[in-house]
Amino acid sequence: MRKMDDKFSRQKPRPTLKRRFVVFVFNLFLFGVIGVAGYVAVIYLRMPSLDAILHETRPAAVVFLDKDGDEIRSANRIMGVPVSVSSLPSHVWQAVVAIEDKRFFEHGPIDRRGLLRALFVNLFRRTFAAGGSTITQQTAKNIFLSRDKKLSRKVQELILSYWLENRFDKNQVLDLYLNRVSLVGGMRGIDAASRMMFQVPADKMSIAQAAQIAAMLKAPTTYSPLKNPEKNIARARIVLTEMVRQGYIDINQARAAAKKLAPATPAVDTNKYRYWTDFVMDEAQSRLGVFNSDLYIHTTMDRRLQEHVAAVLLRKTGENQGAVVAMSHDGAMRAMSGGVDYQSSQFNRVMAARQPGSAFKPVVYLVALENGMLPDSYVNDSPFAIGDYNPKNYNERYYGDITLATAFAKSVNSVPLKLTETYGIDSVLNMAGRLGVGTRLRREYSTVLGASEMSLLDLTNIYAVIWNDGESVHPYSITKITDVAGNVLYERNPSEPISVLSHDTVSHMTELLADVVATGGTGHRASAPGVLGGKTGTSNDNRDAWFVGATKNLVVGVWVGKDDFTPMSSKITGGTIPAEIFHDIVVNGK
Repeated sequence: MRKMDDKFSRQKPRPTLKRRFVVFVFNLFLFGVIGVAGYVAVIYLRMPSLDAILHETRPAAVVFLDKDGDEIRSANRIMGVPVSVSSLPSHVWQAVVAIEDKRFFEHGPIDRRGLLRALFVNLFRRTFAAGGSTITQQTAKNIFLSRDKKLSRKVQELILSYWLENRFDKNQVLDLYLNRVSLVGGMRGIDAASRMMFQVPADKMSIAQAAQIAAMLKAPTTYSPLKNPEKNIARARIVLTEMVRQGYIDINQARAAAKKLAPATPAVDTNKYRYWTDFVMDEAQSRLGVFNSDLYIHTTMDRRLQEHVAAVLLRKTGENQGAVVAMSHDGAMRAMSGGVDYQSSQFNRVMAARQPGSAFKPVVYLVALENGMLPDSYVNDSPFAIGDYNPKNYNERYYGDITLATAFAKSVNSVPLKLTETYGIDSVLNMAGRLGVGTRLRREYSTVLGASEMSLLDLTNIYAVIWNDGESVHPYSITKITDVAGNVLYERNPSEPISVLSHDTVSHMTELLADVVATGGTGHRASAPGVLGGKTGTSNDNRDAWFVGATKNLVVGVWVGKDDFTPMSSKITGGTIPAEIFHDIVVNGK
């Protein structure tokens, strides 16, 4: 019995409640640490390559330049030109550091002091009035470009913050921040914001402008100098005060800068160029195929003429749609507007296939002139029919025996039909082919009166050949394409022009075109000093109205109509609104 008692007496005493609690807490802590470490490890393994994060992919940016080398607009430019602390005026990056993270150069990836201060402020005010996020943490967030509130995203942000500060020095981290921060309109980086807000690159910003950009960092929309200039200026004053406190600028510099704080000027509306740049982009892709690097496309645009064309078209078309293309006599396209308002419709009507009506008739008259007829040769204007096709003159009026020049100026229908009967429909189609448009025309008499559809660009090209002394014309919009380093990827190498029309034929044809804009001609409303001539065109039921004319420098084509092919007012013909649009363009757009 004693042995039994001794056995029980040698057993270890049961742990006390306190000891068991300590063991439980220790195990809980240990498993918690293991769990957190495992969670962090899983999140880390799910992260993309950290090097790949720094070298993000984006659509290739394209910068369009006008004929003088000035920027028209850019496409896909979501980021500005890369900047660095070493290349920027010091006040630019100092404004950012002063307001966003004044201890940036002293703390590590996380500012513990800043976090504690923010915690106390938020507890005292019972709101999230202050934040403790460092520039490094913000850089990590900007690189991820995620607004996700998930814990996993915050863990990734912390991992990336430590990785950034271990791989880069402070200036390099600040460079990343300045180039990646999102500020305005989906664009990123202070250079993009500076160009958008002040139309200057980041390295040209004044102290005042730098303060206004830095003011946006807290909340880009709320403190935008475009949308909320009062709030932006008020916060920019705080930025200037902080720059003084931290010794970046003195009080006199701050006062001078404060006087220059002002609402930002909106960037020039580039929608007036969009039909043009869309057209040029298609041309560039046809030259280069798919491209992955940023490009500079040097175009033939005359910016002043382009803006004038867009304004005239908007003013003159009323409830209708319209399109204009202007090119030099050799085919260099100077302006293009494919509609009244790009925002409401991006369809480029310069390339739309519509019936040119009487604007096609010069092709027939060129055949007659090549076969020996002269402007003063007599023809007979009387009813004409071939089979079931018996078109009538406008207002069903006939003039009897008249000269070729009169028939052309009055745009009668019977004469070009009779000329086609004399010289053959094939001769008309062949002439159209020589002028660059023959392959798309129907082999029928209605084509003579403009029933076969063609684009405004093709129609204008016909006239360009005439005013280019009868030499072939190939419209072009691009002179050169380069990459950002200046390497030439494409450069126009024009071929020798081909003589399409003889000198005599051209001379007689330009005489006929001049009569159209003279008193009594259908295009007299287009008449103005320097106008060489032109031709009107109106399709059946006034669905399309055209005018194509020229000055010594330009050939300009105009179309007015409705997108749904419904008739316009019977008062709208090629000799009314289109001729007036041409007149206003060449008179005030020189």
